[in-house]
Amino acid sequence: MIKDAVVLSITAILIQNVVLVQFLGICPFLGVSKKVETAFGMGIAVVFVIALSSMITWALQTYVLVPFGLEYLRTIAFILVIATLVQLVEMFLQRFIPGLYAAMGIYLPLITTNCAVLGVALLVVQKEYSFGQTVIYSTSTAIGFLLAIVLFAGVRERLDDARIPRCLRGFPITLISAGFLAMAFLAFNGLKF
Repeated sequence: MIKDAVVLSITAILIQNVVLVQFLGICPFLGVSKKVETAFGMGIAVVFVIALSSMITWALQTYVLVPFGLEYLRTIAFILVIATLVQLVEMFLQRFIPGLYAAMGIYLPLITTNCAVLGVALLVVQKEYSFGQTVIYSTSTAIGFLLAIVLFAGVRERLDDARIPRCLRGFPITLISAGFLAMAFLAFNGLKF
């Protein structure tokens, strides 16, 4: 039981990282990763939204949509849950952490349309996870997002001080660096449990 939980967690964080392997959630990954502090704040917000939305959507799917034959409403219902949670996070940050709220800018409300959040909720349903597996998988996937965005922000901060050819400055070197980070995470595919 514990071994299965650890394997599921490591798989979600490293082997099947939502950003660097599955390529979901690229917009905030590229947009909010200029500073480690901002990336960390965005990562924490995404952890909260992914974990909580996956649990709520699992319950919604299990206890409302399937019993009443409303599976065709899954995407709409899931997006409504995610949008509500993002609004709660936005109001919390605006009230209690205005600096982080301002630093995230447009990317905070864009968590609603972040394909990683909806993707995790849909994957949980598709893989028919139990509630416990849903909690572990969604939280671990979100931690993988946090890890990826903070690591990438660290790389981008170092790039600010690097001597880079003029033709590669800005977005080109950002994409190249993201590609190298993704290749590094692909090395975790060799892990055997």
